[in-house]
Amino acid sequence: MTRPAAALTGVAAVSGTRLGGTAHRVTLADGSAVVAKRHDHRSAVLAEVAGLRWLAAADAVPVPAVRGHDDEWLVVDAVATGSPSGAGAEALGRGLARLHEAGADAFGSPPPAGPVDAWIGLAPMRNTTGEDWPSWYAEHRLLPYLRTVADQGFALPEVERVCARLDELAGPAEPPARLHGDLWSGNVLWSADGRAWLIDPAAHGGHRETDLAMLHLFGCAHLDRIVAAYDETAPLAAGWRARIPLHQLFPLLVHAVLFGGGYARQAAQAARAALRG
Repeated sequence: MTRPAAALTGVAAVSGTRLGGTAHRVTLADGSAVVAKRHDHRSAVLAEVAGLRWLAAADAVPVPAVRGHDDEWLVVDAVATGSPSGAGAEALGRGLARLHEAGADAFGSPPPAGPVDAWIGLAPMRNTTGEDWPSWYAEHRLLPYLRTVADQGFALPEVERVCARLDELAGPAEPPARLHGDLWSGNVLWSADGRAWLIDPAAHGGHRETDLAMLHLFGCAHLDRIVAAYDETAPLAAGWRARIPLHQLFPLLVHAVLFGGGYARQAAQAARAALRG
């Protein structure tokens, strides 16, 4: 692989294995292992570094430590992978509750030192703040991607109706939570000791139900145990399950932007479910 210059200054890589995409597992001369990831945009590196450090500061859920970075590369400690466990799932649920309770300055606020122009996966995500969740979610998480999807030829009037009714659909007001922000099952890494680690965040201040809804979107090992432990630690507001489709609209629209019409149709279905409540 191309050596990440500043990101690995002062250490020697002795072997490397490609993990997929632009990520590599690298064994260093001291015997430790790291993961080196290359991003196409400097802001993506800065956003992930700031996000990992912000999540780690909550001391709630394990995240890989940042070893170093430059304008292209991010280097983090590697996690020895294992299999999901029920005990690990329950610990994840309790940890997510504590992570969310650590809070954020505002809805849409980036992590400290994180850029406003950030990323969720390969899609741009702007961390502009708002005072209340319904209007912020409509303006900064749904409508920008809805416009792009429309430009690609997919009209989604159902999502427009959701945006117009968000005040009544949003449920009880919640304080800004410290979100992982891209919490699908692929970003939950189960370690050899059975713990669940969080990787690849798109961290920002948001609604705590959004992280849980994203876990439900593509499924996650022992999800019922994660949710039960979460709810026991920080009880969820009444009706939260009915609001899962509302919170799934954001990742579905992001996927529609990146991958096309199948996800646009799923977004329309989620919007109709959100409107039914």
